[in-house]
Amino acid sequence: MEFTRRIIMAAAILAIAAGLYLSSRPQTPDYGLTKLLKGEKPPEGDGAKISLKDARALADMNDTFARLAEAVLPSVVSVTTRKVRQGPLMLMPFGLVQGGSEVIPGLGSGAIISKEGHVVTNYHVIKDVSDFAITTNDNKMYSAKVLGYDEERDIALLRIESDRKDFPALSFANSDEAKVGHIVFAVGNPFGLSGTVTQGIISARDRHLSDSRMDYLQTDAVINPGNSGGPLVDTSGKIVGVNVAIYQGDERLRIWQGVGLSVPSNEVKVVVDAIKKAYDQREQARLSGVSMLGRGYLGLAVITEPAEVDPAWGSSEIGAMISHVDPNSPAAVAGLKPGDVVTKFQGMSFRMPADLLHIIRTQPPGSIVKLEVIRNNRMREVTARLGERPDAPPDATAAPK
Repeated sequence: MEFTRRIIMAAAILAIAAGLYLSSRPQTPDYGLTKLLKGEKPPEGDGAKISLKDARALADMNDTFARLAEAVLPSVVSVTTRKVRQGPLMLMPFGLVQGGSEVIPGLGSGAIISKEGHVVTNYHVIKDVSDFAITTNDNKMYSAKVLGYDEERDIALLRIESDRKDFPALSFANSDEAKVGHIVFAVGNPFGLSGTVTQGIISARDRHLSDSRMDYLQTDAVINPGNSGGPLVDTSGKIVGVNVAIYQGDERLRIWQGVGLSVPSNEVKVVVDAIKKAYDQREQARLSGVSMLGRGYLGLAVITEPAEVDPAWGSSEIGAMISHVDPNSPAAVAGLKPGDVVTKFQGMSFRMPADLLHIIRTQPPGSIVKLEVIRNNRMREVTARLGERPDAPPDATAAPK
């Protein structure tokens, strides 16, 4: 009796479920509950249909991304390098003989950022190479020269040697406005496959800003060897970062593992502007082999979001609240403390806390600097001597060339 009751209940539940299923989908004259219970599939095309409006939205998105790639690709270049490694000295019966040399090829990417042919890339792409060439998206090869570099930030500025004044150039976005979840595209030359575009999002960004280490944008857009120096662009086609590294959780794997790092565009622009200025002043020879920017260091961390300052203070309307001070650092020696709000540096205001850190990093060590600080509702001026920024590389490996 109990078994029969369960069978009846199961059949009733199945009938109700089938009825609800059929009532929620378009009906066809030759398909009904009987055929459904027999296990027959509904007629071809009789499934859930996307609305015409949704289909058009997806088509518009496809077209937009395709147009964006079409607009960006002409500004992305391949950087091919050669490094000549001399063979070892060998002792022969007739004396010392130099072993044969070995030519090691390399690959990288770059982005044209001016109509005159300035190209930004990673420093490690052209470091210690014997020679290199730049190939544009239309397969034209050019020689180029290194205008300068910043080894710490791993950014180099090149200039294509050409009389052209109409190179297609990309502009920089404001990387401070890049948010987690924003769609981005990595464009470059992975494994020598020029003109490769991959899509992803901003996966993370440093929430704890400090002048004692570099800040990077993290993305899940596919970045592989050869992508080094290529741009990470936003949906407006502007450079939001320069791809520099891939996270290697397993040293045996040299492929994308879902975590790529990019130097934020605001950092890149600071380096580029400093190199151009130094080169224009013919200082590149004196600065050869030396970081183009200072290695200024105070030893403080600031909160990411700007602190609003009451205009009554008569200072900047934006400040940077200190969240941490390294023990025995120049900031600690000067008396700076967590909770202090810095409003000016050397009399200069700034728009975002990150800008304050950019300014500090560009100063030469040993400089005497003055900061306007609000502490306990009192404005004070703090004088500090900048130290030299300690090396603190991220837990990542530069993408091999």
